Amino acid sequence: MSELFDAVDALLASRAALPSPAERKRLRAAHGLTIDEVAGALKVRRATVSGWESGKTEPRPPERDAYARLLDKLAELYPADPVAPVQDPAVPATFTAVPAPAEAQPLPTGPAPEAAGMAETKNTPAPAAAPRPAPATGPSSSSTTTRRPGTKKAAPAATTAGEIDPRFENGPLAVVDVEDGKVLAYCVGGLILDVPAKSLPSLVDWTLKEAKLGAPKLSGPGRPADPLLVLTETALERYGLPLALTQEERIAGRIPEGHKVIKQLTRADWKLTKRGFGPWARIYRPAKGTDRQCVQLCIPSWNALDNRHWGTAGQLPPAELARVLGVYAARVMTPRGSTAVTGLELMTALHPPTYAVRDEETGVLRQADDKTPGSLGKDPVDCAPCEAPDGHPLLKDLPRFHIRTPAEKVFEEAYDWARPFTDDECMHRNLVGLDVNMAFAAGANGLPVGLCAPTHVKNPVFDPKLPGSWLVDLSHVDLSRVKVSKEWVELDASLLPSPFTPKGNRPEGPAWYATPTVAYAVELGYGVAPAEAYVRHESGRYLDGWYNRLRDAYLATMADLGVGADLSPADFLAAMNGYKSRDPELAIVVSAVKATVKGGLGKLRERPRGEGWRPGERWRALERPTWRPDIRAAVISRTRINLHRKIVKHAAFTGQYPVAVNSDCVVYAVDGESPLDFLPYREGKPLPGGFKLGVNPGLVKHEGTQTVLWGEGVREQYQAPELNLARYIKDGIVTDKDNGE
Repeated sequence: MSELFDAVDALLASRAALPSPAERKRLRAAHGLTIDEVAGALKVRRATVSGWESGKTEPRPPERDAYARLLDKLAELYPADPVAPVQDPAVPATFTAVPAPAEAQPLPTGPAPEAAGMAETKNTPAPAAAPRPAPATGPSSSSTTTRRPGTKKAAPAATTAGEIDPRFENGPLAVVDVEDGKVLAYCVGGLILDVPAKSLPSLVDWTLKEAKLGAPKLSGPGRPADPLLVLTETALERYGLPLALTQEERIAGRIPEGHKVIKQLTRADWKLTKRGFGPWARIYRPAKGTDRQCVQLCIPSWNALDNRHWGTAGQLPPAELARVLGVYAARVMTPRGSTAVTGLELMTALHPPTYAVRDEETGVLRQADDKTPGSLGKDPVDCAPCEAPDGHPLLKDLPRFHIRTPAEKVFEEAYDWARPFTDDECMHRNLVGLDVNMAFAAGANGLPVGLCAPTHVKNPVFDPKLPGSWLVDLSHVDLSRVKVSKEWVELDASLLPSPFTPKGNRPEGPAWYATPTVAYAVELGYGVAPAEAYVRHESGRYLDGWYNRLRDAYLATMADLGVGADLSPADFLAAMNGYKSRDPELAIVVSAVKATVKGGLGKLRERPRGEGWRPGERWRALERPTWRPDIRAAVISRTRINLHRKIVKHAAFTGQYPVAVNSDCVVYAVDGESPLDFLPYREGKPLPGGFKLGVNPGLVKHEGTQTVLWGEGVREQYQAPELNLARYIKDGIVTDKDNGE
């Protein structure tokens, strides 16, 4: 009889209604599951689960029964709360436990997940000006905790409920502040710790022994993130540090080694890195086996949080600053320095250069001699001479003041091109700018890069799958007749930038190019015959994980701001209008994520800075395995080519040509004011391979609209008929500084 009952139960379950697509997504996200994890468990494709959550498709047996069981179990753990609307349910509650000020609350888009160990966001905000709660006190502990009203203890970043690493249960970081004589540590999720430390050495000890701060490693062979302490001005004063750096200290990037606080650290057997005690200081003791003791300090009043990338973060109250940095830490990684430094460190964290092995005789863990597969290894490699920036030791034999030509130097940079208006374009009303979202991140996605030193070859056969630099003449490529989608089309080459040079001028002879540039010449229908090359036979998609991490961070934060990835073109443009004002703190995170992309790529070719360096000498950055100008060149090359491909597609289909291109922004002269007035959408579908509106990296947004009369007036004012208007299309403001005057 029980078998009959089981059969009836199975029959009923197979026809039971599933939760709505939005609820499916909420339940998955509430438990911290990714689409890939669900797809793997159910043995279906990622796109299949994505279709179930978007409502485009419905599951069928036998997967439907297993999916229904998963959703039922998750619904028991995370019942919907019909009362308290919060942020997008795709965002774990960990990221929203510190309420934003009343004027900056995220748009309510779904029910709140509730679970043990997860943060809860209430509808009542805690204004920045509200008095801070005093920590609870108790005789049994030297460090006690409390929480802001309306919050519960938040699960640390990168963990799921029930999988909290007890070492890091209080999150990745804390903002240390002093209020009414008490030292408080503001953590993510509204948590506040009472800090008993009376000196900086004891603060470091407390952080490592009691605070339970830090974050899990991002990859198998990697290591957990060190805890980050952000010191406010009141904390600096309490621990004997200056509130601001002097001019001399700013230039040096550190306080003097004889400072009393540094002496305190030395007496307590703490060490500083070669960077010294600056805006981002690392305090450590040498590791013993796998036991690492290290704390990172961030000092906003010393300009640790550059306002070009972090906006007003350095001026936020402690709880709000903890929220901003906590979201960034959870979605990108715990900051390790500037956004540029963090971008580079993220590459290493996702692909550690080596791994730990256990000595068979002693049982002690040590670093392996060989490198982790897919990584750059632990030892730096020299670039090719053509890839080296001016002043590199490989070029020390060049005559002084020698200016290298394109035939001597790889010059892969972003676009800076413009041209005069045609008579027809002068008759149009407006100039409309399109900006590619996360363009350089998109350029890194799926890109094979070299994982070893270069090999020099003469008269090679070009291989588009082989990363490297190629000396080849591309002056024969004629843009007036090219292949587009494998069909020959005729274009007005005088109205197009060349894809082979940053200034858009046609090459005049042999020059060094990265692989994506040469591959594009072949794609356009022209043969190539390299004279020589520096190639890397060991290669891999080293930046894929880096791209995925930053893409997901960007999309999740934009979704919090009301700009989702599934919006129609019109709805996307509407959602982008004023999105930063919906939650200025999360808007800061978006800016920091973008800066992490560009800065991290820039660090791949870091130049000497204030090191007493002379041309021909090595500088500090050359000793990193991540000093790889060839990888930077390949990403920029691919980004520029991606944009040119869209420009050519658009011109072939519409007959419209750009009047200016600056990096990832392209400007067209049209009659309308919106991208929808000239982009060739048909029934909501864009031109395949052309410009598509949307928030995803590689898609475009509206950068700005100005009148053609404005453009003509600006060019006449500066007597520059080819002034790059793409630089100023956003707000129409042109300054002398922008023009180098």
